[in-house]
Amino acid sequence: MGLDTEAIQKSLLLGTWDSSLDSETHPVADLAKAVVDGDLRTVLTSSYAQEMFKINPQASVDQPCTDLFSWRVPSVINGQDRELVQLILAVACLHAFVQANWTGPNLNFEPSDIIPIPLDQSPITEQAWTAKAIAELAYGGEPAYHLARLPILLRLAQIILGLPYVHTKYVPWWRLRAAIVHEHLLDEPSPLPSDVLESLEPLMGSTTSDPDLIGRLLLERGLLEHIFSHDKAAAELFVRAARATGLQYELTGALGKRTKFQQTDLSQLVLLAESRKRDDSLAQSDPADTMNGFYSAADGATGREAKLPETLALNDDTLLEQTEFTSTSAASGKSALSHLDPSSQPPLHPLDQCILLSLCLNVRNTSPSHGLTTEQMSPYVARVISHPRNWTVHTMALLLRSRLEASRTRTVERSTLQLQALIDQMPTADSELSERLLYFHSIPMPSKWEMERELALRFLSLGVVKSALEIFERLEMWEEVVKCWKSMERNDKAIAIVHDLLEGRKEEAGSVIAKGKDLSTSRRASMDTVREAKLWCLLGDLEPDKAVDHYERAWKLSKETSGRAMRSLGGYYFSRGEFGNAITCLQRAVGINPLMSRTWFVLGCAYVRLEDWEGGRDAFSRCVAIDDEDAESWNNLATMYLRLDEEGKRCRKDGRPSDKAMTFSNKMMAFRALKQGLKYSYDNWRMWSNYMIVAVDVGELSEACRAQARIVEERAEKVGAESVDEQVLERLVNAVTQGQSDNPDYTETAENKEDTTGDVKNPNEGRGLLGRVSSLLEQTILPRVSSARIFRTYARLLTWQSRWEDALNAHLNAYRCGPAGTLEKGETDIEKWREVVTEVGEMVDILINFGPRVEGFNWRYQGRSILRTFIGRSRDFEDEPEWTRLLEMQDWLRNEE
Repeated sequence: MGLDTEAIQKSLLLGTWDSSLDSETHPVADLAKAVVDGDLRTVLTSSYAQEMFKINPQASVDQPCTDLFSWRVPSVINGQDRELVQLILAVACLHAFVQANWTGPNLNFEPSDIIPIPLDQSPITEQAWTAKAIAELAYGGEPAYHLARLPILLRLAQIILGLPYVHTKYVPWWRLRAAIVHEHLLDEPSPLPSDVLESLEPLMGSTTSDPDLIGRLLLERGLLEHIFSHDKAAAELFVRAARATGLQYELTGALGKRTKFQQTDLSQLVLLAESRKRDDSLAQSDPADTMNGFYSAADGATGREAKLPETLALNDDTLLEQTEFTSTSAASGKSALSHLDPSSQPPLHPLDQCILLSLCLNVRNTSPSHGLTTEQMSPYVARVISHPRNWTVHTMALLLRSRLEASRTRTVERSTLQLQALIDQMPTADSELSERLLYFHSIPMPSKWEMERELALRFLSLGVVKSALEIFERLEMWEEVVKCWKSMERNDKAIAIVHDLLEGRKEEAGSVIAKGKDLSTSRRASMDTVREAKLWCLLGDLEPDKAVDHYERAWKLSKETSGRAMRSLGGYYFSRGEFGNAITCLQRAVGINPLMSRTWFVLGCAYVRLEDWEGGRDAFSRCVAIDDEDAESWNNLATMYLRLDEEGKRCRKDGRPSDKAMTFSNKMMAFRALKQGLKYSYDNWRMWSNYMIVAVDVGELSEACRAQARIVEERAEKVGAESVDEQVLERLVNAVTQGQSDNPDYTETAENKEDTTGDVKNPNEGRGLLGRVSSLLEQTILPRVSSARIFRTYARLLTWQSRWEDALNAHLNAYRCGPAGTLEKGETDIEKWREVVTEVGEMVDILINFGPRVEGFNWRYQGRSILRTFIGRSRDFEDEPEWTRLLEMQDWLRNEE
């Protein structure tokens, strides 16, 4: 009877051993169980590993790792078993690397224990393997972090997973996991080969029968999108993962208290969440009942009690440790989760806790920059912290809470101390490795050096620069070291450090490794280039007078692979107006790493300066593809489409002008781009102004109404009537008064809104637009600003509605705001006076036409009053011919009965 390879693969993926496999006595099954149990030393020192990592006799230490080892397991004849052994060894290498750099505790073996060296060769030191692996792990022009522990293990895992597989269908998933770990090792995220994600598609269909398995896959794909800042795609995957696992959750409110002295219960945000019923022991047990900081390892990984990560108390004289809910039900009683008591919710499955923490990340990424962000995230984190189920998941929850509390004065102390405690716990053995790895791939757990960097940045935010500097120097993060010295206005010190590194007076660990006796000169040179190029870029930032030389040297030193060098050089040229050179450099930079949104943005701006609208369109399109919340890029993209209309010949490769259809298409693209951008820049009146003009141009007049309203709301208090585009307002009124749907008895109802047989209501003309325009004038514009032209436009709308009294009052208000109503006695400008006479005549004509239609309105008296006042202010013009016309109008009104 052969091995149940699929069950073994699932056990490796889930991190828990399938009890149905206990009857297997095959050595390969024992090897897989050792991986699941966290006994990585046994796996990596096994005979299978010795065969796989056997160094070729003809190989040279200067060769890449792919050529250095045999990569074969001759003792396993069966192809299916051989692939399974390869996968087991790859997983063991990957998890050993994760243990060394993420979860702890410290490894109990060295590279020399797993890589056999022939007797006639001298052993290769750990430092030598590190140097070789770091050089090969540099990817997409981005260097790998050179102080990572045992990176050779990650490199071995990558190579084994890259071997051909026919029988093991879950290998693409492990390639995804290795890729995510690799991304954390790079300075900046770099795009993955397309086949990494494409190869996962078959798994999406074949795992749907297992809710937790498909949930994990969706969650891990979402975490990859999160790394690349594809927040919308990540959010969709996180929600799909929650649906797949059966997690129900709702952010709502419940009465409670947040402070010790609070007398009145107020509505507090709470996350109601409930996992689906599972048959395993984890679902039945409740490890929330902890004592002395211990909880039951109910996941079956250890079978013993394990210590929780240290959870520091707040100890504040005002704030409570956690919200005390006084109501037993949430505010939304109709919810499917209304039966849950906010203060006593059931424990969640650890996988569901991972999903909630990921959703919490999405709240941070998709919310605008205001105080609600922290308030929204806190309930997610509190829901996970309340029931510790797994060491790593609880660590991540505490880390997120630490980040949330960093910006509040009452919690900043605990925030910093908690982060320090989490860093200190990593090397300890207070929990089994199998438990720490169980959900590692399902949460965005930072590496040890990332957490220490975060602590240093926290110190910087508190003004503790010296402590931050010490951490950065220990981590050899020279860019941050330079920033620290610059913050202390010691540019000379920053320059001296970089010079010392480049000239060998100050050596970093990577340089010491590279100079080991066991590596050749050529190998040393190739390993130093990536980090040395970055140092030259840093020097270019610090010495603007020599920046071009430093950046170009970094570019040449990296053999034209340093995206950082081209980004910096492109920015240098752009700041000095050399846009052609900037475009050349930035194109090279995005060719190396196309995920850098800011680089695409600067490239687009350079194209704009050279009036290359097609180039600008393509660059800003890439910006919004990377970050769809970049409102400025959406605005610029719309401008590019409008410019392409102005330069119609650019829309056709044959040089002929574009036709009207192409022009309208570009305008619609501009309209949609602005509409998308306004979602993320709602208070930007300039974008609203652009949106209004384009909306009018493409016939979306209801949207133009909305845009004009927003502009008035934002600007009226500062600039008054200038906030109203009077031409646009007149066009909106024209669209109403001259529209097709002019049935005066038509009103919108639920029944006729979608009617296609009767009087269809077009929202952009006639009565379909009337409501929007009336609301714009009556509720937004006129309560805030006034002008003669605005009142006349309003009067025309009222006239069309046969609202004679309101129309007459609007005309009178227009008269009072205009030159006639504001003319002062002693005016000497004859031309202005003649214009005002015409205006007075028009006002009298309006009174004659509209006055009789308004019941109880003495229009004759109103006309005589207007003429009497105006004549009294115009005595200096009695000799002008227009004066006679005024007297005739006055006499006519006196004699009219």
